[in-house]
Amino acid sequence: MARHLLMRLRAPLIAFGGETIDNFGVIRDFPALSLVTGLLANALGWDRGDDDRHNRLQERLVMGARLDAIGSRLIDFQTAQLGANDKGWTTRGVPEERAGGAGTYAGPHLRYRHYYADMNALLALRLQAAYEAPTLDDLAAALDKPARPLFIGRKNCLPTDRLMAGWVEADNILEALQKALPPVADKTRAQWPEGEGQLRGQHHNNSLDVCDERNWTSGVHGGWRPVFEGVLPATLAPAAQQEGV
Repeated sequence: MARHLLMRLRAPLIAFGGETIDNFGVIRDFPALSLVTGLLANALGWDRGDDDRHNRLQERLVMGARLDAIGSRLIDFQTAQLGANDKGWTTRGVPEERAGGAGTYAGPHLRYRHYYADMNALLALRLQAAYEAPTLDDLAAALDKPARPLFIGRKNCLPTDRLMAGWVEADNILEALQKALPPVADKTRAQWPEGEGQLRGQHHNNSLDVCDERNWTSGVHGGWRPVFEGVLPATLAPAAQQEGV
């Protein structure tokens, strides 16, 4: 069995970003590999210019997610009249300034941002080349004492819980998601990498390819990786937990 790190992603608003087109910031149902890579790198205090380290961490990362609460979807329409001297807040502590010619200030800044409200997702992950730095223990420590403020997808998506959610021993990602507490509720959806377990019996394994890896050198997403999605069978809580002990 291998040790897996658990992460709890819960917030009033969450954005598991998808393929953005123009000013429409859409979302996907499960967190992208690149999102989790960026979140962990931010906790470690890495800069975006550390592209080799980002690429290597993403390459080593093996992860899956289960949706303990899906919440509801909403679209936030954002508009602001911005000037050349306006600056934006960033988690790296350096104000973000505007770029572009004079014509870019003539009209309002318009954005449509999609979110999940009250989503609650549990991630299970491990690292290939387990003894290479950063290790799982390094990631766990960084999540509890991050170098910078952490957010889930967008800067306004601040977590409401401790992101580090414990450890579980399992043979693969699917087993880790099934064994992690709290117990799996009825009709809980999950996504896990191909080769990391399969559901048995009547439970359906939906195979698909996702494009969620980022080339951190060019800043462009590309490539496909095979995953499974399915509905996990419900499990019972241990007796002590059922009794509220």
